[in-house]
Amino acid sequence: MADPQGFLTTRERELPARRPVPVRIRDWKEVYEEQQLGQLQRQAGRCMDCGIPFCHSGCPLGNLIPEWNNFAWRGDWSDAIERLHATNNFPEFTGRLCPAPCETACVLGINQPAVTIKQVEVTTIERAFDEGLVTPLPPERLSGKTVAVVGSGPAGLAAAQQLTRAGHTVAVFERADKPGGLLRYGIPEFKMEKSVLDRRLEQMTAEGTRFRSGVDVGSDITGRQLRDRYDAVVLALGATVPRDLDVPGRRLGGIHQAMDYLPQGNRAALGEQVQDQILATGKHVVVIGGGDTGADCIGTAHRQGAASVTSLEIMPQPGEERPGSQPWPTYPMLYRVASAHEEGGERIYAVSTTEFVGDDDGNVAALRLTEVEMVDGRLSPKEGTEREIPAQLVLFAMGFLGPQRSGVVDQLGVALDARGNVERDKTFMSSVPGVFVAGDAGRGQSLIVWAIAEGRAAAAGVDAWLTGSSSLPRPIAPTDRPLTV
Repeated sequence: MADPQGFLTTRERELPARRPVPVRIRDWKEVYEEQQLGQLQRQAGRCMDCGIPFCHSGCPLGNLIPEWNNFAWRGDWSDAIERLHATNNFPEFTGRLCPAPCETACVLGINQPAVTIKQVEVTTIERAFDEGLVTPLPPERLSGKTVAVVGSGPAGLAAAQQLTRAGHTVAVFERADKPGGLLRYGIPEFKMEKSVLDRRLEQMTAEGTRFRSGVDVGSDITGRQLRDRYDAVVLALGATVPRDLDVPGRRLGGIHQAMDYLPQGNRAALGEQVQDQILATGKHVVVIGGGDTGADCIGTAHRQGAASVTSLEIMPQPGEERPGSQPWPTYPMLYRVASAHEEGGERIYAVSTTEFVGDDDGNVAALRLTEVEMVDGRLSPKEGTEREIPAQLVLFAMGFLGPQRSGVVDQLGVALDARGNVERDKTFMSSVPGVFVAGDAGRGQSLIVWAIAEGRAAAAGVDAWLTGSSSLPRPIAPTDRPLTV
């Protein structure tokens, strides 16, 4: 185990500092400063190497957390990255973007602050890259089988890397101009710089994975053509149909979906020219939706020089302590302050938008809202609480309803479940033989760690279908669910 007395001698939870707000909102670099290595290793030493490591139950990938905590504490980064890569293709992504359900399941967290698992993870992979420990792992021989992966987000990339290493010839199709999916154009640069993505794509390319960017499957190439050209197909399309808000004034100018706004901000941050870019500069911005996507919009708006930023959430404000209805080791609903929230703006809870008010030019100028309360199990408006706030740019960050049906999903004729996601069996195969699905397209909107886990599991299903058996790890089945995430 790590330091046998670490959890007794180091009781404080220490994380790297965020760069000062006035400094970081002037650029697009990641918000965290580098943590002193000694401090990080002391934190890894707090891991108790529990007889039953409940952190595993919080992690869909089944990460071997006590093992790489031990190696990190000892400074054995070669063994640490070997154990980390054994279950996770992309710890540099999850170490930055995952909300860390493993930490809320940490046994130490019962009566002390949990081990900083996520920070140990990202430090381990960064040291591995710095020390040349991350190298291409091409297959020893090719199987002669071909696989098309549609979508290059975390699920598609995980499936592609696993299948390439198994010896199959894999082509990843991405309709954007560069691969990465939401990792490239949905996640702001201040949360994950795109150089982090690009170096991993370089490794995958060196291993033999082929990337076909700028190809809209379902339009540029049909589902039938994919089936004719490839022995198997993996749909990793994501859940891209956004939830909308149909209230009076919805068609006014200046009201946009978050995923129309964020990709443009990412491109501009990388120095690209964006025609007719949606900008928050000098505007009163209202973000509807209090999750991670909403926080990404807030941080982007701050960096664009918004006059004000207000975040609206229909649910009541969570507490700062774990509620009794969500006991350890479940993932609790808590009041969390992301870096974007720390940068300014107002967060308003338990309110519902009733109308958008326009100006003489047909653009949104204000938003009318009302407070809501739970009545007979339903959120209902509270009389006499209506008010109006200025809003010259409104961004919807209210989640997603499932994969896009038109195009390849319809062309392949795969069955959908009751929620509109692509139905699949325990091998991740859809109702069409040879067509598999992984990530949000089959699961519904979820976490990056679930996307990677599903990509790995789907790859095992594809490999077994193509060759009769598979030695690829299969961390989960589609029916598996996180505790409360």
